[in-house]
Amino acid sequence: MNLKISIAEDNYFLFKAIKEKLSFFENISIKFHANNGAELIGKLEDNHNIDVILMDIQMPEMNGIRATELVKNKYPQIKIIMLTVVDDDDCIFKAIKAGANGYLLKEIDAENLYKSIIEVTKGGAPMTPSIALKTLNLLRNPSLLDTIPEEQENIKLTKRETEILVQLSKGLSYNSISDNLIISPATVRKHIENIYKKLQVHSKIEAVIKAQKQNLI
Repeated sequence: MNLKISIAEDNYFLFKAIKEKLSFFENISIKFHANNGAELIGKLEDNHNIDVILMDIQMPEMNGIRATELVKNKYPQIKIIMLTVVDDDDCIFKAIKAGANGYLLKEIDAENLYKSIIEVTKGGAPMTPSIALKTLNLLRNPSLLDTIPEEQENIKLTKRETEILVQLSKGLSYNSISDNLIISPATVRKHIENIYKKLQVHSKIEAVIKAQKQNLI
């Protein structure tokens, strides 16, 4: 049985290394490579006749966890193995929740990578032993899941909005902020309205708390 594979990996050298590992096996053909999740989704539109995707997690534009979620919603028959250097609880949990079928670390050797691909096509869930252990710990101790941070929202503030938020967090009034930044109080007010909209909050305190939670200030 010829297996059709695609690889989502933004590091070209790591992609070459994965490709080289798979080159030893005649029944594996790499159909395409994508540099990020968004590119992968685009390429699947043209060709979703794929058996297994080897998915990196940390990629620009769209990470592997979000891409996994989208692929699984649209093409549930495609198996996805996370192939990554990231082994923290947060990423493991989110990847499994997104629908990943397996989770391997990139240091895996060619033979085991091949076996894992075969295993996932037969309905298995291949995992690097250290990942399997972490997953078991998460299942045995559900309280660990509570320590996993909430999903970061993709909020983009302008440089000026960030400056104003920092001043707000120090408890400064609109007039003090306008003096410090050499802009009119009306302009400060307008920026704060925009900040409220972007953060979906209704008060200064809420804005500051949410901005700190989202690492915006």
